[in-house]
Amino acid sequence: METTGCVVVGGGPAGMMLGLLLARAGVRVTVLEKHADFFRDFRGDTVHASTIRLIDELGLGEEFRRLPQSRLTNVAFPVPGGPPVTMGNFDALPAPYNYVAMMPQWDFLNFLAAAAAQEPSFELRMNHTAKALVRNGGRVTGVHYVNADGAGGELRADVVIATDGRHSTLRREAGLAPKEYPVPFDTWWFRLPRHASEQGAVAGIVPAFGRGEALLALYRNDYFQMAYLAPKAAGARIRAEGVEGFRRRIAALRPDLADRVDAIVSLEDLHWLDVRLDRLREWHINGLLCIGDAAHAMSPAGGVGINLAIQDAVAAAAGLAPALLRGRVPRADLAKVQRRRRLPTVVVQTAQRMMHKVLFEPIMTGKRSGAPAALLFLAGHIPAVGRVLPRFIAFGPRPEHAPAFARRAPQHSGPG
Repeated sequence: METTGCVVVGGGPAGMMLGLLLARAGVRVTVLEKHADFFRDFRGDTVHASTIRLIDELGLGEEFRRLPQSRLTNVAFPVPGGPPVTMGNFDALPAPYNYVAMMPQWDFLNFLAAAAAQEPSFELRMNHTAKALVRNGGRVTGVHYVNADGAGGELRADVVIATDGRHSTLRREAGLAPKEYPVPFDTWWFRLPRHASEQGAVAGIVPAFGRGEALLALYRNDYFQMAYLAPKAAGARIRAEGVEGFRRRIAALRPDLADRVDAIVSLEDLHWLDVRLDRLREWHINGLLCIGDAAHAMSPAGGVGINLAIQDAVAAAAGLAPALLRGRVPRADLAKVQRRRRLPTVVVQTAQRMMHKVLFEPIMTGKRSGAPAALLFLAGHIPAVGRVLPRFIAFGPRPEHAPAFARRAPQHSGPG
């Protein structure tokens, strides 16, 4: 039987950040990640200002800024017959936290893993899948896992933190069922190439809308990462139309990209995301805490899910490190983490539900093919909207700061 102080199940942004922070407190922490590496396409790739500030507080800002990334400085909506209306101008925020960084998530996770590996009490086990909870006397005391060779094991811990996503195995094992909220769309991700003449940083994102569909483009070094949004029941229609029909839809939404839609070779090139919005009533049982998507699956609206999960991780590290160093984590400490993070979660999810109702639902039902006129008027004529919305997206409600035990002086690189 193996032991650790805290076992974190799931090596996503929340899990890796939590592992780093707890290790810096001197807690023995083991992160179990079921995949062999972090390289998986079509995951959330935004690092918001709240997270960039946190990275600076950890002394890792210079290294982070050397990673390949582009800077998103605004989000705008197209207006027929006129220039796009900017909904959120991050440039208006105080520097240096006046942008959202766009980078592949695997780069971000490798960055966090490398930083955590510097701490002697940190361990990352790739190819380890948590299958069930270990219980003793009504308390969770660890997890059963399977490694890449199919060999099973048992890892005991003072507390288990589930960061294993919206389809959380540990959440199900604990008997925790989320309340689900309706979502009017699903997302199909795919790539389109960027031409050499199109290289350079992106200053903003302008979505394209049709009746019953929408399209977003995220910029990569040599390709566009595209998100096609369609109603929940659209999967059968997409399959029936085939790849040629899908290409025609993309070309109609973005005529400027029509010259490259042949890069979609087959429907196998599309990655379907079943969009969900849900939240646990209780995030914990004795010995187990769920955070991030395991506690509250977020819609991609606003792109805030990753950063909200990271804020959960900071709160969990700050709230649980003292008890973990003592070797016993009472359930009351887990409840405190939930109380601190529940309100920001409710606020963000309420905002997303409003966006679904006001913006996405009329588009997905074919009642409208763009942003509502009232919303565009407010964004274009009410200065307060231009100030509040960027801050809400960039920082969110109740952004967390790095706990004192995790802060380090900036690491400056040497000459050359």
